[in-house]
Amino acid sequence: MSSHNVRADGSALSRADRALHRIEAFLTTIGGLAVLLAMLISVANILGRKLFNMPVPGYVAIMQQLVPLMAFLGIAFCQRLGGHIRMDIIVQRLHGRPLWLFELVGILLMAVLTVALIYGSWDHAERALRLGDTTDDLQIPTWPVKMVVPVMLTTLLARLALQTWGYLAALVSGASEPVAVPLPEDPAQQALHEAETVSGREEEEVRA
Repeated sequence: MSSHNVRADGSALSRADRALHRIEAFLTTIGGLAVLLAMLISVANILGRKLFNMPVPGYVAIMQQLVPLMAFLGIAFCQRLGGHIRMDIIVQRLHGRPLWLFELVGILLMAVLTVALIYGSWDHAERALRLGDTTDDLQIPTWPVKMVVPVMLTTLLARLALQTWGYLAALVSGASEPVAVPLPEDPAQQALHEAETVSGREEEEVRA
C-alpha cells in the first residue's frame, strides 16, 4: 500500500502515479515553506510596528506574492489523496463499478474546468510578463508568481489524467480497490492517515 488511501502495485499506472506524487510532494513542501515564511514575516511586521513603529517594508506586496504559492502548490497533492472538499452524500453509498463510474464522470468534469482555468491563468500571466507588471511599492515583477497558477493547474491536469486511467481500468476489471485513485475512507481511517502524515511516515513512503 502506498501513501494514505491510494493503493500501489507494479503496474505502469502505479509507477506513473508514484513518480508524479514525488513531484507533487516536493511542490507541496515548497508551499509549506511559503506558509512558514508568511507567518514569520507577519510576526516581524506586527512586532516591528508595535515595538519600533517600523513595519516590514512592502509587507502587502510580499504577502501578495506568497499567497498563490500557499494556495496552489499543494493542489495536485491534495487531489491525489482525495482531500478536496466535495459533496458525496450519494457517492458514498455506492460500491464497485457504479462508484468508479460516478468518480470518473466527476474527474472528467473537473478536467474540463481545469483546462479552461489553465487557458485563462496562462493568458493573465503572459500579459503581466508582456506589460512588465510590478507591485506598487517594491517593484517586484508579478509574472513569476502568476505563472505558478497555470503550472500547478497543469500538474493537477496530469493527476486527473492518471486518475481517469485508474477509474477506467477499475471499470474494465471490476477491481474493488484499484490503484492510483483515492479509495473511500471512514472517519477513523482518515484520522489515522492524518496522524501518519504528521508523524512523517507519509514523507518516508513517498521517498520509497
